Amino acid sequence: MDIRVDAASATPPFAQVRARIIALIDSGELPTGTRLPPVRTLATDLGLAANTVARVYKELEEARFVETRGRAGTFVSAGTDATRARAADAAAAFARAMGDLGVAPADALDLARAALGNESGR
Repeated sequence: MDIRVDAASATPPFAQVRARIIALIDSGELPTGTRLPPVRTLATDLGLAANTVARVYKELEEARFVETRGRAGTFVSAGTDATRARAADAAAAFARAMGDLGVAPADALDLARAALGNESGR
């Protein structure tokens, strides 16, 4: 995860980190389901206090960019608007492709279910 904190910036470090993580999520560089580094690890990597990174994660969770799963860690959430927009675009592209190929909607859904099943098995 490419995050840098500019100590000379007037923007507080927590705001820099939060903005960068949001940008990485919005760009797709951190896709849904990606596990973020533990608070202490990221804090050490960035030279920040653990409480600073914990605040970032808390604010990202409140904004539904990430979700915390207890000891399993913190993950990019599927609930972000950008993620949903990308998913809707992908679904629309799939529907257009199936229509162009003359595949019936029920068959297209079967193909999508099969593909999703294959993805979860990886």
